[in-house]
Amino acid sequence: MENDQPIRIIVVDDHPLVRAGICAILGLQPDMQVIGEFEDATYAISQIESRNPDVVLMDLRLRGITGLEAIRLLHKNFPSVRVIVLTTYEGDEDIHQALEAGAVSYIIKGMKHDRLLQAIRRVYSGKTYLPPEVSKVVGEHPHDELSAREREVLLLMAEGMSNRDIAAELGIVEKTVKCHVGVILSSFGVKDRTNAVLTAIRRGYVKV
Repeated sequence: MENDQPIRIIVVDDHPLVRAGICAILGLQPDMQVIGEFEDATYAISQIESRNPDVVLMDLRLRGITGLEAIRLLHKNFPSVRVIVLTTYEGDEDIHQALEAGAVSYIIKGMKHDRLLQAIRRVYSGKTYLPPEVSKVVGEHPHDELSAREREVLLLMAEGMSNRDIAAELGIVEKTVKCHVGVILSSFGVKDRTNAVLTAIRRGYVKV
């Protein structure tokens, strides 16, 4: 069923070891699937229509066209594809240019991999995501609060509902619920639903 499908991801980076490491991390996530990995942005873009990814992870320094040029082309020709920059560049101008080109998140390779996983889940749910380290550089504030929909999902989680039951209750597909649950777990820094609910109770999201 479509609503059981994982987030479909393409990785574009010209360092084979880096690509292998990224793909290994993503491969461990039950809600994510790497459907392509490329060293060349031009070829990667030529594969977008046939592979239909949800998210593209894009380095800025690439052979041929640059990551910025690739982001602009993706934003123009495939606006539904969410682009996350994954790079070693930490300068504010690099960040500003990437966001202006159409990227919806900016992750620095030296960060913990949890940042990348959180970014993928957030941008897939339709948001932008800048980790605090990046927000500080560009003078923006991080957005760590849960959305109204995520709070609804959290309350139903606290009632013991499954993803399928939550989807039926809210009138959304189960795949979307899984994404919201992933964002909640990432935001709370926990690995399972039980600890998410306990954290929600402790922080006042859920009243006992």
